[in-house]
Amino acid sequence: MIDTPETIKVIISGGFAAVYREVLPEFERRSHIKVETGSGASEGTGPKTIRHQLANGIKADVVILSREGLQKLILDGRILAGSETGLATSALAAAVRAGSPRPDIGNDAAFRKAVIEAGRVVVPSSTSGQYVRDKIFPNLDLPDAVELTLEARGTESAAALRAGGANLAIGPISELVHEPGIELVGLLPKNLQLVQTFTAALVCDTKVPETARRLIDFLSSDNDRLLEAIKQAGMGRPPDEQRLST
Repeated sequence: MIDTPETIKVIISGGFAAVYREVLPEFERRSHIKVETGSGASEGTGPKTIRHQLANGIKADVVILSREGLQKLILDGRILAGSETGLATSALAAAVRAGSPRPDIGNDAAFRKAVIEAGRVVVPSSTSGQYVRDKIFPNLDLPDAVELTLEARGTESAAALRAGGANLAIGPISELVHEPGIELVGLLPKNLQLVQTFTAALVCDTKVPETARRLIDFLSSDNDRLLEAIKQAGMGRPPDEQRLST
């Protein structure tokens, strides 16, 4: 008789998704654990958020999302206490359509000029987009003609940029660097930055916590392929105090 592999379910947001997709086959091959993967936004409203999915009966063993979004799940009582582990950090970056001129965004004044000249800016409606909307743009004294559009996911904001619905996209670098049809401009100026820590945690009602924990341990390990994928996504490892369960 052939043993049926153990199965776990993951819901992941966009920030760590490229790294996850790159290394998941190795984890499944080594561990003989089958992983089913769903997706959702770290924050925001509506059915595409991880929070909404868990609240409405979608089952998962592991969630991977921004630390800001995870805190809300903790407040909801949906996370197994002490299981959260930081995996990688991602700074905010800007991108333009492939072939478009790349504006200077090296300081606040240059970034403001780039936003005004773009006219139409798109961001994901999750943690990073809320930060751009609520913290960055109000302090730039932008003219009313500048339009900011929030799309549900980073992939959707990249698609809007690609299709001409915007002339500048802002989001975690890890959600922009590998998207086809767009080109990375660079990181936002330091004092406008939001560096997110994408974090894994066990859902409190998982029936297979030890099996699910093996995936988190792998994603926070020093596996060579994993570290290279993190580097290629423009991400870094979080400080040690953020990597451990909190």
